[in-house]
Amino acid sequence: MKVSFTLLIFLLYTSCLLSQPVVKTGIDLLAEHDFSDIWGKRVILFTNSTGRYYDGTLTAELLAKSEYVNLVSIITPEHGFYASVPAGEKVENDRLFGIPVYSLYSDIRKPGSKILADGDIILVDIQDIGVRSYTYISTLFRIMQAAAENNKPVLVLDRPNPMGGNNVDGNILEKGMESFVGIIPVTYLHGLTIAELAFMINNEGWLSENTGKNLRCDLSIVKMTGYNRSMVWEDTGLMWFPTSPNVPTLNSARGLAMTGTFGELGFISIGIGTTVPFQLVGNNSIDWGIVCKDLDKSYFAGISISEQRFLPQTGMHAGKQVNGILLNFYPERENFKPYTAGIQLFQQIRKLKPELFDLNKVKENSKSMFQKVTGTKDLLNAFFSDVPDELINTISQRGIDEFRRMRQKYLLYD
Repeated sequence: MKVSFTLLIFLLYTSCLLSQPVVKTGIDLLAEHDFSDIWGKRVILFTNSTGRYYDGTLTAELLAKSEYVNLVSIITPEHGFYASVPAGEKVENDRLFGIPVYSLYSDIRKPGSKILADGDIILVDIQDIGVRSYTYISTLFRIMQAAAENNKPVLVLDRPNPMGGNNVDGNILEKGMESFVGIIPVTYLHGLTIAELAFMINNEGWLSENTGKNLRCDLSIVKMTGYNRSMVWEDTGLMWFPTSPNVPTLNSARGLAMTGTFGELGFISIGIGTTVPFQLVGNNSIDWGIVCKDLDKSYFAGISISEQRFLPQTGMHAGKQVNGILLNFYPERENFKPYTAGIQLFQQIRKLKPELFDLNKVKENSKSMFQKVTGTKDLLNAFFSDVPDELINTISQRGIDEFRRMRQKYLLYD
């Protein structure tokens, strides 16, 4: 009986050890050291419900209840603190854990001196998805800009890039195409962690552009441990939490990287209003069996495509059955290129149904949004004119080699 009890204790102990993630994120390490980096400082926290300790405790709650931390306010991006407000909808200020919450997706997109006055340091803990058009990057940029203007240091708690640290894909955002869905000149998939991205933003001088000022913030970083660039999310041992209403799962994020830009055009459903947003692509005028058969599979590493029918509950085709395809994703460490795969998929659709690509039938707002999220005017013009696929491929990778060389300076992990 004594041996059995000892064995039970050992199994429980090893089970606890096994439940620890392989990767320790910035907040895990900050807490492990009793928050010593922010002792005696009034802390402003940029976060939402994706910022969590390894056991799932919200970073905001952890800090609000810690005897070591003086948390004075929380600032949140699009979708609000609980990542539940639909895309594009204004988010109101709030109060959580007894702490005021200021929305940066309201009448303001950048914290002013009034919000920053009460704090000594801005702490960042949020899970980005590694896609340029996702607005968490834009909010981070605005916070860093405001921090530089108001002499507030910024401490970024790092987290993995769910698209992978080696997977760089797509054209850079071109000069003059800056917007809130594309604010810095990086490729569509940049392959950087949020701390590496902040490092790049600060050192490349982008905070100064169009301001007439020489801006650079006092930036520091808590790096992860146990992380390397070849890891996919499944390797990290970390839990996934929804980053927005239409990105409830990791595969939704991967689907967004592949189909999100084309969803802006308004004639192809990308599964919004279903339980697998961004993983479905549909239009009832298309023979999807032919699309699947004729695709060049060499572009689809880590991506499975099969025919599917679906019934959206909201959005495009709500309440109607749609014929299409289902996208599934499996770990691909070195050659995952969802943006490129999306380009190839829609080239195939264009070959089969060229009449869908009539620019006169696309709304002006849809044209504008497609250009903003792709970061160039040329892709829209190319897809909707009689140009060869080779030219589209070239446009969709424009600037990638220069970006790869530049990003080498900012890689914090091997």
